[in-house]
Amino acid sequence: MAATSRTKQQVDAALIAVEDADASDADKAQMLMEIAMGLQQAPREAADLHAAVDLYRRALTLVPAGEALGGARIRARLATALMAVPAEDEGPMKAAKAEITTAIATLTAEGSDAEIAEAEMNLGLICQTLAGWGMMPIQPAISAYQRALRTFDRSAYPKEFAILQNNLATAFMSMPFTDESGKLREALAVQAFEEGLKVVTLIDHPVEYAMLQNNLGNALQYVSTAHRVENCLRALDAYDEALKVRTLRDMPESYANTIANKANCLANLPDDLENPEAGNSRHVQEAVALLREAQRIFQQRGEGEKARSVAEAIVDLTSALAPHSAFASHQSH
Repeated sequence: MAATSRTKQQVDAALIAVEDADASDADKAQMLMEIAMGLQQAPREAADLHAAVDLYRRALTLVPAGEALGGARIRARLATALMAVPAEDEGPMKAAKAEITTAIATLTAEGSDAEIAEAEMNLGLICQTLAGWGMMPIQPAISAYQRALRTFDRSAYPKEFAILQNNLATAFMSMPFTDESGKLREALAVQAFEEGLKVVTLIDHPVEYAMLQNNLGNALQYVSTAHRVENCLRALDAYDEALKVRTLRDMPESYANTIANKANCLANLPDDLENPEAGNSRHVQEAVALLREAQRIFQQRGEGEKARSVAEAIVDLTSALAPHSAFASHQSH
């Protein structure tokens, strides 16, 4: 309650300062937007995000009729705040979609290419989230990412390009693979991860590099192929690259996600590649050890659902320490 009160006091003080300012409505709207951005960029609690949403909406009421571009920029920011608000239903995400769609209509006519691409990127994320909840198909998300890539190319915007390739790949992977076109989408997903990794480096873009390597490993495990062992080996290399960044000290939850994914891969890999019939008990034991470490981290971090999922995988493996033991994928991003 004290923290929520602190946020309210800050917002009230900011509103008084803006009201008292000798400035135009357009300038006041800009001031409110900047205060909201400050709350949004470093939120200490959910109340900060709710306050940011309220400030963006109040700023919109001050935008003069002839300042459509300024209003669109505020709406685009409002959408990102709504995306981040913790919610028990899809209301904020649907509101975010409405705001970003309205903003894009104006930005397309009057904004810069980079502004339009950023908005399209966020629209893609919103649509992908709603698709994951079964609220809409995934195709609009893919289309939005592809539009953003017209501007966010590999040479001028390597970081954004890599994130878009990651988002595209995860969108492809989320589609049902019930027909022959499913194999094409799997291949496109792997290709998109690899494209992203061509432009980000371990040194210059460590977080994006690790994200792409982790997700590439997941994709390589998931795709249907006659080269399953080869893909598993490639996936292990990808996870090890991700773990150069996702360390227990610096990124404990991401570290736990990646070692759980690595465990899944090990559990499906023969101990002796020349003699796969001999089983994989050694790799299964290694996998169980990694999963126990991941479970402990998830429990410590309050990630109960992930801890339970990993616990189920441990039970499956320990009860099936036999040749060719395997378990259902428990992959995490």
